Amino acid sequence: MKRRLTAILAAVALPLVVAGMFLGVRPAAAASLTRVTSFGNNPTNLNMYLYVPDRVAARPALLVLVHYCGGSAGAIFNGNGHDYVTAADRYGYIIVVPEATRSEKCFDVSTPAALRRDGGSDSTGIMAMVSYTRQRYNVDPSRIVVSGFSSGAMMTNVLAAEYPDVFSAASAFSGVPAGCFATTNGSLWNSQCSGGQLIKTAQQWGDQARAMYSGYTGRYPRIQLWHGTTDTTLAYPNYGEEIKQWTNLNGLSQTPAFTDHPQSSWTRTRYGNTSTQATVEGISISGVGHQLPMNGQLAYAISFLGLDGTTPSSPSPSPSPSPSASPSPTPSPSPSRSPSPSPSPSSTPSPSPSPTAGSGACRVSATVNAWNNGLTENLTITNTGSSAVNGWSLAFTLPSGQTITNGWNATYSPTSGQVTAKNMSYNGSLAPGASTEVGFQATHTGNAGEPAAFTLNGATCSVA
Repeated sequence: MKRRLTAILAAVALPLVVAGMFLGVRPAAAASLTRVTSFGNNPTNLNMYLYVPDRVAARPALLVLVHYCGGSAGAIFNGNGHDYVTAADRYGYIIVVPEATRSEKCFDVSTPAALRRDGGSDSTGIMAMVSYTRQRYNVDPSRIVVSGFSSGAMMTNVLAAEYPDVFSAASAFSGVPAGCFATTNGSLWNSQCSGGQLIKTAQQWGDQARAMYSGYTGRYPRIQLWHGTTDTTLAYPNYGEEIKQWTNLNGLSQTPAFTDHPQSSWTRTRYGNTSTQATVEGISISGVGHQLPMNGQLAYAISFLGLDGTTPSSPSPSPSPSPSASPSPTPSPSPSRSPSPSPSPSSTPSPSPSPTAGSGACRVSATVNAWNNGLTENLTITNTGSSAVNGWSLAFTLPSGQTITNGWNATYSPTSGQVTAKNMSYNGSLAPGASTEVGFQATHTGNAGEPAAFTLNGATCSVA
């Protein structure tokens, strides 16, 4: 077992680090990831970390964010999961980050105890963390959600199956169906499942999940499933098996109600309804291995999970009693961050309001993070005038050799030379002093510089 788990550590951790190591790091905020001890029933000695933003919503959502094999709370918080943190600062929700402490740093989704509600393994400890947080903060019980990557994605499936009365939605990146990794010999590794060789009917998968909470007859969570077609660590056939399981649990046909391609390599299918918060949503990404999430993908998860529905309205309350805390965990050696999430990533941008001029005063700050022949650029646009801007167009000229390949929070046209970025439907209004963040990924041929000048609705902006 140890050799197999060591292999998955190498297969999982390296792509996750490589996928994120060149991306920007968000400036430190006053709020920090805090260790909580004595949080309740913890049979497998998990660590609990809690993130409460400086301004928490009056009725905050709660996200359980579960790390990958070989990971840690700090690694996912500061790395590939950091867009969730940025969004928590924006929308005021709370994040619980469980941390596996066994030597392989993988979560147990295999033993009989792990695959039974309140069975006495990792899922039991994670639910104690959820209960602890609910007791101390005014959490909206209808907006408790879970997301994870790899081992964390497998745990996401398990938690959603075992506690369907707690979780309203889930988003799993590169996982397997709940129960697929089951073993009876004490091992935490199931080669048949990892290899994509466990093929069952939708009813069989559904029954396996229902057995985890025997007697339950209520609704099951909405779920979003992501997988790369060239994944050889948790092989791609598991994606189809997950869809079978969750359409069955939700009483849906396996025939999609909607299919589109938000990006050229993506195939997105929705089941049950066609909205951003479909009952089941699958995103298959061609040519990608075991390295999800990648650039901008958490924006889609944030909208699917409903985490972008509330604006922070009050400073964070102090819990009573105060949690036992220790300093924030040390970040992983290679922290990463995907670009800032887009609150409403639909396949076709919604119509933007027609631009109207404010006072014309504006400021733009740009941060470029470059590697070999690629870069990401984050732009913060601030209305420094005395009247509101309703609908904006930001014009700038890319340095020679740069070509935009994708972007977030704006539409970009053309993709090289003199570019105009136009607002989306949700960020077109800028009150005096307000800012919005946009950005893009681009290729370059050696010049990775930022634009020297910007104009907003025709008015020249200062450059911070």
